Amino acid sequence: MAAQQPVARPGFGNVVAELLSPVWGVVRLLASNRIGLLGLIGVLFFVLLTFVGPYVIPLDTKVKVDQIYAPPSWGHPFGTDSQGKDIWTQIVHGGRELIIVAVAAALLSTVIGASLGALSAVAGGWVDSALMFLTDVWLTIPQLPLLIVLAAFIRVNNPITLVLIMGLLSWPGLLRAVRSQVLAIKQSDFIEAARVLDLGTGHIIFREVLPNMMSYITINFILAVTAAMGFQAALVFLGVVPLSGTNWGVMLQLANTRGAIFSKDSFWYIMAPVLAISLFQLALVALERGFAEVFNPRLRS
Repeated sequence: MAAQQPVARPGFGNVVAELLSPVWGVVRLLASNRIGLLGLIGVLFFVLLTFVGPYVIPLDTKVKVDQIYAPPSWGHPFGTDSQGKDIWTQIVHGGRELIIVAVAAALLSTVIGASLGALSAVAGGWVDSALMFLTDVWLTIPQLPLLIVLAAFIRVNNPITLVLIMGLLSWPGLLRAVRSQVLAIKQSDFIEAARVLDLGTGHIIFREVLPNMMSYITINFILAVTAAMGFQAALVFLGVVPLSGTNWGVMLQLANTRGAIFSKDSFWYIMAPVLAISLFQLALVALERGFAEVFNPRLRS
């Protein structure tokens, strides 16, 4: 009898390459889209700047009364603030907290909106009616004023509370969008097969429906991060979120309370955090547009 040949097992490198191949495919498609590539480069730049930069560039905490509102120079690329501190180091150290909170709030709202939207479409009946009634009521409430009111009554003394407030208030729009998408594919063969096999609503939602909508959910997640970034900066600027430390929103708040707006030499002190927030949001929007073309071949053509 011939000896049984051992079964060849794939090496670790082959397994990793197989897992990363879809990621590299998306990156290659983004690289072929100029706007998407610029967005990806911009997002990576801000991530490296705010997460790696603080370990390389120390924060300037020394008050220098002889350098108040100094103009941009080689030593101070964005000049100095009302206490003579370097603005560039504040930009480097001021984005990490905002980005983490915005991503966490967007992730929470995306999970809630996508899950409830799929449940509403799949379950139908009174569940669908109740969720849509709640969503319609929620959508009539303006988010930013409600965030300001809630932040005034709820003690927001840590980023987790802010994440919960923003995440729990930002899901209705995605719920309606996901529900409409699921209704369009509700009669598909794979969903009908899952129903016939009695696999349960949870299996249909999380194993059949949502995985087939990850491209749409990813795009909405990026837009949710953009919105959460703006809401958070507005709350910090208005002073209703007393977050400690240095971030771009706090820089704007301090510039306002210290009267920088009345000084003709404080242009960069005010504009530096505004540009940082705006450019990061612009990079996210460009990345979202690139992902839209990656996931939709008709847009590429």
